[in-house]
Amino acid sequence: MRIKTIIVDDEPLAVEIIQAYVEKIPELELVATCNNAIEANQILGKMKIDLMFLDIEMPVMRGTDFLKTLDESPKVIFTTAYPEFAVEGFELNALDYLLKPISFERFVKSINKAIKSFDLQADSSKIQEGKPEFIFVKADKRLVKVNFDEMLYVEGLKDYVIIRTEQSKVITLQTMKSLEEKLPTHQFLRIHRSFIINLDRIHALATGSVEIMEKGQLKTIPVGANYKDILEQLIHSKRL
Repeated sequence: MRIKTIIVDDEPLAVEIIQAYVEKIPELELVATCNNAIEANQILGKMKIDLMFLDIEMPVMRGTDFLKTLDESPKVIFTTAYPEFAVEGFELNALDYLLKPISFERFVKSINKAIKSFDLQADSSKIQEGKPEFIFVKADKRLVKVNFDEMLYVEGLKDYVIIRTEQSKVITLQTMKSLEEKLPTHQFLRIHRSFIINLDRIHALATGSVEIMEKGQLKTIPVGANYKDILEQLIHSKRL
């Protein structure tokens, strides 16, 4: 996968640092660097860009204002020296928000988010092209058909997994990992070592947990510390 990338920033040193980082990541292909939003708009009008590193405080037009003018925007990672703009950046569905001076470690973490986002987008396209909308699992000495849309969440219990649906539960002898590999990644996400959820069934979010409606009652499911970033990213992309 090659991610076509541009850098939009009026600070030469910031551009130099980000460019050096980009060149170290094999998945990234730097197409252009721009000093302001006008230059960036010209590039976006000529070719498809996948990812844009966008400074917020720039002459002519602020980065956030520029993003609001775009009907179709590439994925955006904001770069700025001002932490007070973080909330506005995430409200615009930015993938991430890098605070200057940017360390390479923090840059790599941001790029990993971007790569996961592109992978999920690709998986979603494949599903729409005709992949199965259900799976068969072995339960009670028979194969039981489970429709993806009817699944609420999956719970791991030692060597078994419990698939909770709108009407029932299916207990099958397999690992969480093996079942996770069979589920479409655009719809299902592992948020804890013992739980996989159907993103379309999220009722509400709370600190460290999600809520899913199960038989008229809210089921609270914990979110593991290692899964918080990707969950937040998916919530923004799906605009739940």
